[in-house]
Amino acid sequence: MAVATPGSGTGLITSLVGDLRSETAELRGVLSSLTEDDWTRQTPAAGWTVLDQITHLAYFDDVTRASLTDPDRFRAEAAELVAGGEDFPDRIARQFHDMAPSDLLTWFDRSRARLITAFQQVDPAARLPWFGPSMSPASSVTARLMETWAHGQDVLDTMDVARTPTARLRHIADLGVRALRYAYGVNGLEVPHNPIRVELAGPDGQRWDWGPQDASDRVTGDALEFCLVVTQRRHRDDTSLQVTGATAKQWIVIAQAFAGPAGPGRAPGAVHTHTRPHATAPATAPQEGL
Repeated sequence: MAVATPGSGTGLITSLVGDLRSETAELRGVLSSLTEDDWTRQTPAAGWTVLDQITHLAYFDDVTRASLTDPDRFRAEAAELVAGGEDFPDRIARQFHDMAPSDLLTWFDRSRARLITAFQQVDPAARLPWFGPSMSPASSVTARLMETWAHGQDVLDTMDVARTPTARLRHIADLGVRALRYAYGVNGLEVPHNPIRVELAGPDGQRWDWGPQDASDRVTGDALEFCLVVTQRRHRDDTSLQVTGATAKQWIVIAQAFAGPAGPGRAPGAVHTHTRPHATAPATAPQEGL
């Protein structure tokens, strides 16, 4: 689950949905190459197999669609999940742990396609209930894109496959920056007054930046590495990010782009450098209306 970011407008929704389609197609290309044994392999997320990563995506696609199309049902189901404890993602993983991979792919494709249709039909000015504060439809699309990328990263890490970074990383980096206050809150820390400047090099050499130019606290470096850190898929020490200032150094340790309790992150050296290129199996993003 992701932390909301501002955004509205039909044009913005259309653009974001296009990026979500592309991210989905990339993940499906990876999944299509898996063997039966691959689905049961343990991922860097403790206790989660490859199959668990994808059931998580399919399940919360359905939950997200409920927030778009049936808010009352969403509130009831979300309340029931939360009432059982903050470990509900693990409970969901256990619930579907023995699902056949072919059935899971059918579920994921159908859920993602129906969610995309719902995003295309929603009022861009609507407020959607979620597990924390309500969010805009644009924020909700961005959240699903981030979740797809992050859980896809867990699959790629398990298979020892590197991916080619894309400009879609900007959505994930933006979530990570905007979620600063949230990250401090879930860690029981006071939100700092010092601003932080973030300067990242995008995949095509373009620079992405946030925060005042004269801020003394700074995070600079590669956009992919920053996204891996704020989604807690890499430890900061396993990257070449340059972090300057006490506030920036504190934040980069606890940064998280996703909602929920403070994440455990990854231990230093937990994920090794990939040696195999990205699989190039063709894939088609789920079409709406399936």
